Amino acid sequence: MRFATVEEPDGSLRCGVVMDGVLHRCPHGVTVLDLLRGDGLADAGAAALVSGDTVALATRRLLPPVAAPTVRDFVAFEEHVEGVVRSVSGAAGVTPAWYEAPTFYFANPYALIGAHDDVPVPPGCSLLDFELEVAAVIGRSGADLTPEAAREHIAGYTILNDWSARDLQRREMQVNLGPCKGKDFASTLGPVLVTADELAPFLTAEGFLELGMTVRVNGTEIGRDLLSNMAWPFEDLVAYASRGTEVRPGDVLGSGTCGNGGCLAELWGRSGTQVPPALRPGDVVTMTVEGIGTIANTVVTGSAAPPVTPARSRPRSRVPGSP
Repeated sequence: MRFATVEEPDGSLRCGVVMDGVLHRCPHGVTVLDLLRGDGLADAGAAALVSGDTVALATRRLLPPVAAPTVRDFVAFEEHVEGVVRSVSGAAGVTPAWYEAPTFYFANPYALIGAHDDVPVPPGCSLLDFELEVAAVIGRSGADLTPEAAREHIAGYTILNDWSARDLQRREMQVNLGPCKGKDFASTLGPVLVTADELAPFLTAEGFLELGMTVRVNGTEIGRDLLSNMAWPFEDLVAYASRGTEVRPGDVLGSGTCGNGGCLAELWGRSGTQVPPALRPGDVVTMTVEGIGTIANTVVTGSAAPPVTPARSRPRSRVPGSP
């Protein structure tokens, strides 16, 4: 099944099952997150398909298919790492630590936007970039999972565009705490949540999803890759995320950016030039993933923000009231 969440003309939210461009709506007040937490996604979808409560999907604004409580973004494509590390830090190659275990950072769940929403340029950014990813959505709680067990905890998949302010990110990464405002302003999730069973025909013998992925800017193809080029399958990412803690229904786990032009920074790192150029207001970024669908967002001018106050000169007094 393919679940979507939309905004109704009165501002309320509705979720339902998408079939042939029609949204078969679940009852008022029910969300995809509710269904995941109650382990009722399949039953609710089946009921929606026979309810007769339908609307053309194209007449509604698409929201992120699930209001994710947490968003973990991994970096599972070696080709992406090779290029983007050179672009962001100037270093060459892939650190040996990357190969030891899948690595992620926590992204901002409040910054999730819909499949066709505008993306304002964040304050202070002049190097705006996209990142083409697929995300797994958790359907069952679990802790310290094995990869085999983790597979059963994945409810489905959706497209993730982890928008990035590369100039902000370059400064922040020098502090060795990971990205901050460089990743804090927008992440597109959508257009739908495709249940795991629908994508089973794309599974390879090693457990990878062999899905074609493409990204275009203003209609020109920039990147193309296969999701099966990940270094770890999604069940390994889920298992690692659950080590010493829990994954819970609705949690989103991004694959990390694909290679071969999955973002501009990878291409900049390989060529040593900013070609193609950074995104500007008016640019339309379109991403398509086989078996899932298409998202398309327009970059718009962002708002101004107060200047950032730099650190004061370092104090070293140890006695209260001393100069």
